Amino acid sequence: QVQLVESGGGLVQAGGFLRLSCVASGRTFGLNAMGWFRQAPGQEREFLARIRWNTGSTLTADSVKGRFAISRDSAKNTMYLQMNTLKPEDTALYYCAASNRGPPNWERITDYDYWGQGTQVTVSS
Repeated sequence: QVQLVESGGGLVQAGGFLRLSCVASGRTFGLNAMGWFRQAPGQEREFLARIRWNTGSTLTADSVKGRFAISRDSAKNTMYLQMNTLKPEDTALYYCAASNRGPPNWERITDYDYWGQGTQVTVSS
């Protein structure tokens, strides 16, 4: 089993920035990719970005490309999401996820096997 714990959320003003962290523990040696999603009240969970664990290759959703950047420190089993120029519409519960599967694109909820509990990001006007 893999456990994921997100942190770094909070309340910020529009135009501000945050860096989210996700620490993986447990059976992390088999992970192929990790990703970030978010979910606002009443909305579907939305893919934001993913990173292939071994190579560091990244993919970022068009909706946040240019503002959000995903990265990882494999030695620390930690994934990050740097969020810049935050907007009120970025307000959501942000989740990290991990996959031990083969080569999908890791853009779908069903591509992932493990999920954290989420960290709240609230952007005020």
